[in-house]
Amino acid sequence: MILQFARNTLGTCLLGIWVMLSAAPGVDAQSTDPFENGWTLDTAASELRFMSIKKGNLAETNKFATISGLITQEGKAQVRVLMDSVDTKVDLRNVRMRFLFFETFLHPEATITVDLDPAQLTDLHTTRRKMIEVEYTAAVHGVTVTKTAEIAVTLINNDRVAVSTTTPIAVTLAEHNLEAGRQKLQDAANVDIAPLGIVSFDFVFDRSSPGTPPDMATLTNAVAPGSAALETKGNLDRDACVGRFEILSRTGSIYFTTGNAKLDSKSIPLLDNLYDIVKRCPDLAIEVAGHTDSDGSDVANQRLSERRAASVATYLQSKGIPASRMKASGYGETQPLVANTSRENKARNRRIEFSVIN
Repeated sequence: MILQFARNTLGTCLLGIWVMLSAAPGVDAQSTDPFENGWTLDTAASELRFMSIKKGNLAETNKFATISGLITQEGKAQVRVLMDSVDTKVDLRNVRMRFLFFETFLHPEATITVDLDPAQLTDLHTTRRKMIEVEYTAAVHGVTVTKTAEIAVTLINNDRVAVSTTTPIAVTLAEHNLEAGRQKLQDAANVDIAPLGIVSFDFVFDRSSPGTPPDMATLTNAVAPGSAALETKGNLDRDACVGRFEILSRTGSIYFTTGNAKLDSKSIPLLDNLYDIVKRCPDLAIEVAGHTDSDGSDVANQRLSERRAASVATYLQSKGIPASRMKASGYGETQPLVANTSRENKARNRRIEFSVIN
């Protein structure tokens, strides 16, 4: 009787252990379909980094704080990056990257898209980790580029997978039309910057529940400009305001029709961002200053610079900034940034600058 009781007890214990193991994450048999139910990016566990080189040998690694992504049941993978969320750990450096380099007021997001081949991953449930070469499409700063890269795919458990670069990916700035932004950064920071960036990532995806596949449309929802920026919400202090006005003065993204003071529609994205900043500096009055190149007479250029500055102030007033907080001034051709010896230099000298006057 005692022996029979022991056998029954042992059998019950073994059965219980088997049930617990069967229910534990990562122990159930993995489907040979690597995209079963689809996958959604775990944003808190994922990271997209980029490294820049300045002063010849000084490397800085930065990242983006707001990314999202998914892999559909058909194997289409996409990661969306909100460029305003660039994170350099320094407030005004973030602002420079946003307005001078990435021009997020024009290009608020970037996407990375891959069509995964199921044949490369059907044995992932047994190998657990694979190195595969994929063709990816990167849409950054209004330019779409298709390349190949090797990535590591690691099955953490049946419902969680990691995808990461095996080696950093070199990106030349020219291929994404970022050379002008590099020049603006160099001028603003007075430092040489290498014409390429080094990109790496670690993405973690969780399997979706049966019947609830991820929806690609969730990655295309519009976002308000600056909403993902890592900065103080609400009003800004004086130093933050002064620094931002100095940076916005360097964008070169306020346009007028030739020889005219009428704002071009291309100016509106930057002006709307400028409005948001002026609004958050309520105790400060600002000067809106117009400058021209040397083409034309001194008198005509003086008048044109005054009218262009007034046009910008009028636009900000139409958005809700009191006229009493703005002074529109024109300086004609008297304060060039560079010699008016080339088409490019003249374009730099035709500008609107902003500064705090109290």
